[in-house]
Amino acid sequence: MKARGTSLTSVGKLHYGGHQRTFDIDDRLLSHLRIVFMNKLRRAEPFMFHHADAAGTTSLWIHPAVSLVFHFYGGRPAEINRAWVEELMHEANSSGGLKPALEPSASMAGAGANGTHGRLQK
Repeated sequence: MKARGTSLTSVGKLHYGGHQRTFDIDDRLLSHLRIVFMNKLRRAEPFMFHHADAAGTTSLWIHPAVSLVFHFYGGRPAEINRAWVEELMHEANSSGGLKPALEPSASMAGAGANGTHGRLQK
């Protein structure tokens, strides 16, 4: 997934279970996923995360007992799109688990998935 407004993107890594499993994820998406993962985990709310790549889809059980490492290769932190974080949180809270969605456009930046203004859940 390419970051909005850029021609080249940095691809970071999500290390699951220490360094047992590694997944390449665009730095911009990874920055947003990190916020969602940390919000869910600090509340002890495990969830399913689905990662799709050329080899297929891998589903990971994200739980506080499993080690996660977020490794970013970009030179500076991504600007956070609140609407995207809210959309990803909604997915993570669903019974189907978190399937990363495309980043909403800048015009959607204050609106939730249904067009209403949403808030991050506490």
